Amino acid sequence: MKIISINANGIRAAHRKGFFDWMQKQKADVICIQETKAQVDQLVDEILQPKGYYACFNDAEKKGYSGTAIYSKKEPNNIIYKLGWSVPDTEGRFLQFDFGVLSVVSLYLPSGSAKAERQLIKFDFLDRLEPILKKMRRQQREYIICGDWNIAHKKIDLKNWQGNQNNSGFLPEERAWMDKLFDSIGMVDSFRVINKAPDQYTWWSNRGQAWAKNVGWRIDYQVVTPGLRDKIKSVSIYKDERFSDHAPLITDYELEI
Repeated sequence: MKIISINANGIRAAHRKGFFDWMQKQKADVICIQETKAQVDQLVDEILQPKGYYACFNDAEKKGYSGTAIYSKKEPNNIIYKLGWSVPDTEGRFLQFDFGVLSVVSLYLPSGSAKAERQLIKFDFLDRLEPILKKMRRQQREYIICGDWNIAHKKIDLKNWQGNQNNSGFLPEERAWMDKLFDSIGMVDSFRVINKAPDQYTWWSNRGQAWAKNVGWRIDYQVVTPGLRDKIKSVSIYKDERFSDHAPLITDYELEI
């Protein structure tokens, strides 16, 4: 089973840049998208109903903002759109497909870089998400949580870590929360199971020469329950084409849906 995750930074913009042509060639089983920045009624058929895929969208109430989507070869037997509080539920930040005992999630955590108020919202989001993740961990099912978590976990996960210790996305409190996610909660960073190398980034600022110089951050993850650790077969970050300021994160699992 191949799963792709990408923050599209606008699904219509990604479409114009050739993402859906590339997506069809990948023959992935599930594609999770964050930051769709569109309402369903604004989408052309190639986005709304790609050939061979079942599609679902969770739009933000605010137009041109946030939003998540999932495409899958197989129709899910259940779909969950809400986490249970205002920020994710009005901003379309969560979408879950259930396939039997496997759940695949598209998750878009808030950024705190715009202003102090948004950082407080981000911290609140993390606090509220923690018991939900603990519950996922306890359930008799497996989860693959794909998304833009907007946090670089360790120094290896961004180029300029020294200069970013006071910036949203690499704050000590955020990194400590990620420690908890992968330690006491017991979730697994699927990418680092396979690839432990430096300079593996999924997002680059549009300012300066960040992309050309690979001055990036690894803030996109496929976080899995521990029962799937041994099912992770390969991981990659696709950089041959650029569809967004984020790159597609691709993971192959020894699973079927």
